[in-house]
Amino acid sequence: MMPSLPNSDELIFFVNGRKVVEKRADPEVNLLFYLREVHILMFSFHLTGTKYGCGIGGCGACTVMVSRYDPKAKKIHHYSVTACLVPICSLYGAAVTTIEGIGSIETRIHPVQERLAKCHGTQCGFCSPGMAMSIYTLLRNHPEPTPDQIIEAIGGNLCRCTGYRPIAESGNTFSVESTVCQMKGSGKCCMDQEKGSFVNRRERICTKLYNEDEFQPLDPSQEPIFPPELQRMAEDPNKKRLMFQGEKTTWITPVTLNDLLELKTNYPKAPLIMGNTAVGPNIKFGKEFHPVFISPLGLSELCFMDSTDDGVTIGAGYSLAELNDALHSIVSKQPKEKTKTYYALMKHLRTLAGAQIRNMATLGGHVVSRPNFSDLNPILAAGNAIINVISKEGERQIPLDGPFLEKSPEANLKSEEIVLSVYIPHSTQWHFVSGLRLAPRQENAFAIVNAGMSVKFEENTDTIKDLKIFYGSVGPTVVSANQTCKQLIGRQWDDQMLSDACHLVLDEIRIPPGAEGGMVEYRRTLIISLLFKFYLKVRRGLNKMDPQKFPDIPEKFMSALDNFPIVMPQGLQFFQCVDPHQSPQDPVGHPVMHQSAIKHATGEAVYIHDLPHMAQELFLAPVTSTRAHAKIISIDVSEALAHPGVIDVITAKDVPGDNNHKGEVVYAQNEVICVGQIVCTVAADTHARAKDAAKKVKIVYEDIEPTIITIEQALQHNSFLSEEKKIEKGNIEHAFKHVDQIIEGEVHMEGQEHFYMETQSILAIPKHEDKEVVLHLGTQYPTHVQEFVAAALNVPRNRVACHMRRTGGAFGGKLTKPSLLGAASAVAATKIGRPIRFTLERSDDMLITAGRHPVLGKYKIGFMNNGVIKAADVEYYVNGGCTPDVSSLVIDVIVLNAENTYDIPNFRCRGRACKTYLPSNTTFRGFGFVQVAVVVETYIAAVASRCNLLPEEVKEINMYKRIIKTAFKQTFNAEPLRKCWKDCLEKSSFYARKKNAEEFNKNNYWKKKGLAVTPMKFSIGSPETYLNQGAALVHIYLDGSVLVTHGGCEIGQGLYTKMIQVASRELNIPPSYIHLSETSTITVPNAIFTAGSMGTDVFGKAVQNACQILMARLQPVIRKNPKGSWEDWVAKAYQESISLSTTGYFKGYRTHMDWEKEEGEPQAYCTFGAACSEVEVDCLTGAYKLLRTDIFMDSAFSINPALDVGQIEGAFIQGMGLYTREELKYSPKGVLYSRGPDDYHIPTVTEIPEEIYVTLVCSRNPIAIYSSKGVSEAGMFLGCSVFSAIYDAVTAARRERGLTKNFTLNSPATPEVIRMSCVDQFSDMIPRDDPSTFTPWSIHVS
Repeated sequence: MMPSLPNSDELIFFVNGRKVVEKRADPEVNLLFYLREVHILMFSFHLTGTKYGCGIGGCGACTVMVSRYDPKAKKIHHYSVTACLVPICSLYGAAVTTIEGIGSIETRIHPVQERLAKCHGTQCGFCSPGMAMSIYTLLRNHPEPTPDQIIEAIGGNLCRCTGYRPIAESGNTFSVESTVCQMKGSGKCCMDQEKGSFVNRRERICTKLYNEDEFQPLDPSQEPIFPPELQRMAEDPNKKRLMFQGEKTTWITPVTLNDLLELKTNYPKAPLIMGNTAVGPNIKFGKEFHPVFISPLGLSELCFMDSTDDGVTIGAGYSLAELNDALHSIVSKQPKEKTKTYYALMKHLRTLAGAQIRNMATLGGHVVSRPNFSDLNPILAAGNAIINVISKEGERQIPLDGPFLEKSPEANLKSEEIVLSVYIPHSTQWHFVSGLRLAPRQENAFAIVNAGMSVKFEENTDTIKDLKIFYGSVGPTVVSANQTCKQLIGRQWDDQMLSDACHLVLDEIRIPPGAEGGMVEYRRTLIISLLFKFYLKVRRGLNKMDPQKFPDIPEKFMSALDNFPIVMPQGLQFFQCVDPHQSPQDPVGHPVMHQSAIKHATGEAVYIHDLPHMAQELFLAPVTSTRAHAKIISIDVSEALAHPGVIDVITAKDVPGDNNHKGEVVYAQNEVICVGQIVCTVAADTHARAKDAAKKVKIVYEDIEPTIITIEQALQHNSFLSEEKKIEKGNIEHAFKHVDQIIEGEVHMEGQEHFYMETQSILAIPKHEDKEVVLHLGTQYPTHVQEFVAAALNVPRNRVACHMRRTGGAFGGKLTKPSLLGAASAVAATKIGRPIRFTLERSDDMLITAGRHPVLGKYKIGFMNNGVIKAADVEYYVNGGCTPDVSSLVIDVIVLNAENTYDIPNFRCRGRACKTYLPSNTTFRGFGFVQVAVVVETYIAAVASRCNLLPEEVKEINMYKRIIKTAFKQTFNAEPLRKCWKDCLEKSSFYARKKNAEEFNKNNYWKKKGLAVTPMKFSIGSPETYLNQGAALVHIYLDGSVLVTHGGCEIGQGLYTKMIQVASRELNIPPSYIHLSETSTITVPNAIFTAGSMGTDVFGKAVQNACQILMARLQPVIRKNPKGSWEDWVAKAYQESISLSTTGYFKGYRTHMDWEKEEGEPQAYCTFGAACSEVEVDCLTGAYKLLRTDIFMDSAFSINPALDVGQIEGAFIQGMGLYTREELKYSPKGVLYSRGPDDYHIPTVTEIPEEIYVTLVCSRNPIAIYSSKGVSEAGMFLGCSVFSAIYDAVTAARRERGLTKNFTLNSPATPEVIRMSCVDQFSDMIPRDDPSTFTPWSIHVS
């Protein structure tokens, strides 16, 4: 229970059908913390199925359903919320349903959970409870939802693993419009025309990864009832004011409007809390503190809609979702000419935040908080909305206009006033209202620039009578272009007016060159690009009203008015069917569900932070450096130590062993070398207290020069982490003298944040004898953690036990980084002698652990006029950060993969890792290869441009053919590559669609389509044989059950599932007999990392070896009793003293590389692939839509097609994010700005292809387990096909504008990069600043 405090009412609500009475509710406690951490007496366990992902409502991992009874409407309202933003005090009278409340393995799983699992919609599983709850809540309101409703429901949930398609598909199985093979209403499969090409006469091709006939039906009558007690409470006519007193704050809930006004008079500075979507994050990040909260949530006087002949009045208490419903109701009853403002609002409401936030945030809160990025306020202002405010003094109206939005003192609310409602007038026939926005992604992201615009004409003319233009995200507030509008009154709505308007608005709205948020030239361009869109829309509207009087816009401009649709993704997956002669018991080759999928979907899968609390457990909070390179003058921890609940502060002097092991520093000592380096940690009895105390540690610094942040700066200062690596073949200099053309250029590629859904989490437990310590943590490399912890504690490794069951995503981010965090935790635990729990908040995780290496690639290419490349000289520099980490390995991979799929006879590649004062970058899915290959594709496209050929033609000309040698003299067979390439071109109908795209581009000036096919040669295996080894331990118990342990880590890729399949085949027993519990340094020592798509290869071989040893031991028993059962044989073997336990071992692929000779066989084998992607680009904004992707992946023989397809799709979407969406922003002084989902944008479900087709191409790979291939990382690079398709579309736009010179598209190709590359009259019009006259807000570090 919470601490007992006086003067507090009882908080009554229900959780999963059980009544909760909290006698001392603390307003500072949110629902997520309460469910996970507070011991609710009626539950014998903590409800940990609801996950912490970001803490600001941006990821959906903590989604739960809240239900309330509306006594006025006599209805129960169910809605999804993010529990991290819900104060428990707001839940009086509500029923909360968590993932545990809808179904469990012990009771009965819900159809939502079942289908999410069986449709393969889980991988790491950390996002799965939130996804399930979003879909479940939708079904409670709409048992037969439309596909659009399903996509909308999960739009606020992020997933980093699956690529979303199977999640959306699982939800779509509940739709009456759903068809499993996406028949598009024609009765024929969309792939029928091409199906013949997919089926080889010798091998059967399957397309069903699951059997929908297994799904239990959804029966709404079986859902839990709403608690009658809560209904009676809601209908109680004698409700009283509620007060909840916490440690530092008081929460007051009024029961009437007059009661609210009295409270606001008594507490004028107290914020009104409804959805807590604005105040909550501000409090979390220390921007605000309020001793009193007033919450009028559900107050009937604030929740209403009143429609009149002139307009509609909406109560301030309406949530944005309720506002949307109200607007839909209005537009269904009113003529279209009256509803233009409402349509503009509805369009923005569809993509504003996610469904959960729209359910929580209120109209009144949104209006009165006046965020500068507001999507709705500019539209309301353009539509002449009026705010009705009230206090004890009476009511008054405030125009929702420029002065109000710009926070002019005379237009502000008085401190005792509240917003009662907002009046939105109907539009009229000659009145046009529009909302426009451009965001980093289509949904669930703040706008980069948004606008509300309206124009009113003199009747029957195009003469401007009134004009309103408002912009968001261009200054500290929403701003009005008031002077521009005044000067345009009386003008005709024509091209000259547009030109003048653009100049006027740019003069009036000036974004300073160093403005917060950066992207200054882009935002200036968007200001007039959005104005142009509005101009076109009005011209079109006038023409519809009177075609004779008002000419229409050019046909080529029409598509500029169309918004990219949000649709349910469609697709098919093609894979080799299992041999019909294979034993039905043998699971190898079958699309088996992930062995933890049901537990993922029910929230019963346990992650590190879900582990039960231990006696005397403490929480650790880090104190990180605020300087990039500085001497530590002093550290004052006295105030932190005096903070309540604080036990100790741990610094470098507390490390008994090596604080700087192999160049990696546990705690900063004497100096700091990056912003985000851990200087010390605070241990306290609660996480909140540790975090608060950490803010009180005072560190004095003295800056050290130079502060190197970028690759360019590192090159200037000759700052490197490693020596140069090089490979060379042929005679470069001679070749350059005998080519037709030479091009030179450089490509910048920025880094990427892992954004695994589960942040770094560690539980360190000191043992009180023999200096032992036990760590439970999410890692890809337990051996590495063990090494660093042992070094820091100065103990042998046999005293350090690391346990790893699963982690909520990793992608390379949990390979080396947990070692330092584990060492910091272990030092704290052993010093204090108590268990330590160390879970990083999202912002700290992103700051401390860094991500993918930014790269600068420089190239010089010699080629013939027919497209044949004769020579390539390429240099690569990576931004390694402040310590070595794995930067040297990244350079190895870059240099060894620098050719990708192209055979260039004279080739040289050099690479080197730069040392900067940024957090050390580390391994990330496909590291090295995904950076180098985009440079290769860039110079291929440049050659194509010079030769007037398609890039695909140049790729075909220069591609490896048959058996050939690489630049480092390793032989490989290119036949699978050629097959993937050929199939991709043919089966994607590339050339036919390319012609269609060209026709589209001829007919559309402001929208362009682009297509690209990208080939891939992805190497598997480490250059060092010892890093390819694997070990396993297999026990057979006397009841016949089998326990398999191995050195691999389950990070969502389904490794444990595949190991069960391997053991099942080798032991010839059903998979149900086999169990995997965890990976541990105790059971399998010295295991290599789980990375590089090698997990199944090395640990599968080890498990196979162990099982074969055991079967060999059992053979004498089996021969004596061939008809006996497995259990009989096991029992008999035990009686004959035959060991039923053994280790298995795989020595590793025989690889080597001699860097002095520049030759070797560093790659065990290659996984080949190709992808074709088609995009449509909005040249005015830089937004793009991914229309279709076809992926062909050489998987050889797939052990589990469902897992392999899932890995390929997930990697592809992650790669698409890398190349086009995800942008890390740093200050010139090395401060990372991108520290959460609000300012780092991984793809959402709305960004994935509208159509995606994945084919597993068969080949042979005899050196691997069952002739399979690793595919988990390879799909990452295929996301580059989207990048190349964007390049193709932008090239078409530039060509039409007369820009024929080749250009370089740097990565990521964000909307900013796309828009500014589509040069036109608007981008030419903006003012530009001399870079030497200002300091930019952010810089690129490549």
